[in-house]
Amino acid sequence: MSFAENLAAAQARIRRYADHAGVPTPKPEIIAVSKRQPGERIDEALTAGHRLFGENRVEEAEERWTDRRKQFPDVRLHMIGSLQSRKCAAAVRLFDVIESVDRISLADKLKRAMDAEGRDLPIYIQVNTGDEPQKGGVALDGLGALVDHCQRVGLSVEGLMVLPPQDDDPALHFALLKKLAARHGLPRLSMGMSGDYEIAAAMGASQVRIGTALFGNRPD
Repeated sequence: MSFAENLAAAQARIRRYADHAGVPTPKPEIIAVSKRQPGERIDEALTAGHRLFGENRVEEAEERWTDRRKQFPDVRLHMIGSLQSRKCAAAVRLFDVIESVDRISLADKLKRAMDAEGRDLPIYIQVNTGDEPQKGGVALDGLGALVDHCQRVGLSVEGLMVLPPQDDDPALHFALLKKLAARHGLPRLSMGMSGDYEIAAAMGASQVRIGTALFGNRPD
């Protein structure tokens, strides 16, 4: 199926699940996760009219999007992967939203980079709800301090982001993220990927991050 057909199918599933759960409009935005996808698939998505994309690596995103954004200035890019502190300046220049803030030192470097570039990017705080040592995200007991610090230094904290453990029921983690966001007065939730985005939509996601369900399998 084409990107346009896959996108329409995903939108239909989101509407069906969200409507069944009584989730009020608007439905979650779809972030097309374009990491490691060949250029022709990205161009197909752009030709289909999609403008919201997510990338995991700064260097790869620079290579893929620097020229395409000149042709499509309405494209919005979300940084959804772990961000190294030394990449903050480049990330702030390229991306429109940073979703993977998980520590105070990174928040401080992002703020300095934003001030230097004259940009005020929305951020999301990534929460490690499964307490997985190999995965990014702030621990549950550190979330409050990180939210407070980000807000105190002047970062625009829009919401929370989560990557549930692969073998857990994602609904449990989505419910926890929603509870944590409400506790801290944060309005937006980035949750759900190709295998569980319908569940996330039914549980009130603001945006879902979909890769293979839109683009097909990534090449090796």
